[in-house]
Amino acid sequence: MTTHEELASGQAFEALPAGDAPRTGRPAWGGLLVVVGVLALLLIVGLSLVRSQEGPVGVGAEAPAFELTTFDGSRLAMDSLEGQVVLVNFWASWCLPCEEEAAELEQAYRQYGPQGVVFLGVNYVDTEPEALAYLEKFDITYPNGPDLGTRIAQAFRIRGVPETFIIGRDGTITSVMKGPYASLDDIQAALQTALTP
Repeated sequence: MTTHEELASGQAFEALPAGDAPRTGRPAWGGLLVVVGVLALLLIVGLSLVRSQEGPVGVGAEAPAFELTTFDGSRLAMDSLEGQVVLVNFWASWCLPCEEEAAELEQAYRQYGPQGVVFLGVNYVDTEPEALAYLEKFDITYPNGPDLGTRIAQAFRIRGVPETFIIGRDGTITSVMKGPYASLDDIQAALQTALTP
């Protein structure tokens, strides 16, 4: 029996050993379910990231659907260009390799535009004043517009700029150029492949 003196001195209470917690009688299932749930969520997120990091769109693939609003406010949708050869060039004003092909792309446009080839410039991660200054510097006259939110770049899964995709009349990609074209002849050869039935 505990006496009044033992209570006062604290001798009546037994201390639990360090690190021991009182047991509540609940099984550890709740903690296990939380761990399994977190692992399942991480697996789903990981699979989504792997899918989003697939390689770039290549030759023979169907061109992604996209819509480009040009700097002058016109809207161009890929599905409205069905039956035409389309050259899509991703570029930026801060991209020095883009400058290496800018004049040649404009020359190719002036040659092939009258034959019905559509040229589209997609300005990637840039500011409008610098982009417009770039277009003026190289006297680029074919339609160009900003890739707001990088949606078009993501659809084509580009790795950098410049990158150019040529799309045939049937909507499949006939040519992909990563980096700048070396010459006007290279652009012409890629376009001729797309134009040849």
